[in-house]
Amino acid sequence: MQYIYRFEAMSTPCEVQLFSDSKAKADMVASKILKEAKRLELKYNYFNSSSFLSKINSRVEKGLDLETETLIKRAIKYWQKTDEVFDITVATIKDIYKSSKSLDELEQKQKELLAYIGCEHISIKKRKIYFDNPYTKIDLGGFVKEYAVDRAVLIAKKGGIKSALINFGGDIFALGKRVDGTKFKIGIKDPNQPTKIAKFAEIEDEALTTSASYERYEVIENKKFSHIIAKKRSSRYKSATVISSSCVESGVYSTALMIDDNIKTSNKLIVFV
Repeated sequence: MQYIYRFEAMSTPCEVQLFSDSKAKADMVASKILKEAKRLELKYNYFNSSSFLSKINSRVEKGLDLETETLIKRAIKYWQKTDEVFDITVATIKDIYKSSKSLDELEQKQKELLAYIGCEHISIKKRKIYFDNPYTKIDLGGFVKEYAVDRAVLIAKKGGIKSALINFGGDIFALGKRVDGTKFKIGIKDPNQPTKIAKFAEIEDEALTTSASYERYEVIENKKFSHIIAKKRSSRYKSATVISSSCVESGVYSTALMIDDNIKTSNKLIVFV
C-alpha cells in the first residue's frame, strides 16, 4: 500500500511517500522523519536568532557538536571540490539583498563585505569553530535540506521500508522501485515555461535536485537577484538538475552549476540554457 504524508519544514512543502504492507509501520517512520526534519530546521535556521547556527554566526557559540562539525567540514570539502564555487560563507552578503533600498547601496555593501567571503576565513580546531574576522557568516540552508532528505532515507531504511519517495521542496530521493517494479519517474520543469514539464528522469536509489534562477529572487530598483547568491556568476544555465547517490551531492552540484557552468562532475546532469 502507498501512504502519503505532507508537512512543511525549512520553509518548504515536504512530501513523504512510503510503500508498506503495514500502515502502523509507515506511520511510525513518517513520524520519525517529521521529527528529524523539524529538529534540523530548529537547529540550523539562519533567520532564527535562537538557532544554534545563529549563535555561531553571532560568535556567541564556538563549540561544535559532532553533527555540526561534520556538516561544516563536509561543506568546506565541497567548496574545495567545486573550485570555491559552492560556498556556505556567501551568507556574509545574504542579508544585504533584503536590507538595501537601492542598487548603489547594494553595491557599496557588497564592496565592504566581499573580502570576507570564502571558507578560508573559517577554521575548526578541537571541535571549535573560529573566524578570522567579525563579518564572515555561514548558511547551511543550501545543504541542510538535502541532508534532511538523506537522513529521512536512512530512517525509512531502518524502519523496514524498501520503497519510498522523499521530496522536500524538490530535493528528492527515490528509495528502491515502485511496487509495480518500475523506477520512480520525476518531472523536470521547463525554465522557459515553468508550468510545463520539459523532461522526465527515472531514478532508483538515487537523489535528484534541481536549482533554478526563475522561482525565488529579490527585486531592487526593478532588477531581479536570484536567491542563489555568489561572489560572481558566469553560468548560462536557467536550471540545472543533478542525479547522484545522495541528496547533498546533487544539491551541491545543482547549485554550483547555476553559478559556474564549467564545474566538473561525474554525476548525471539535465540542464537548460
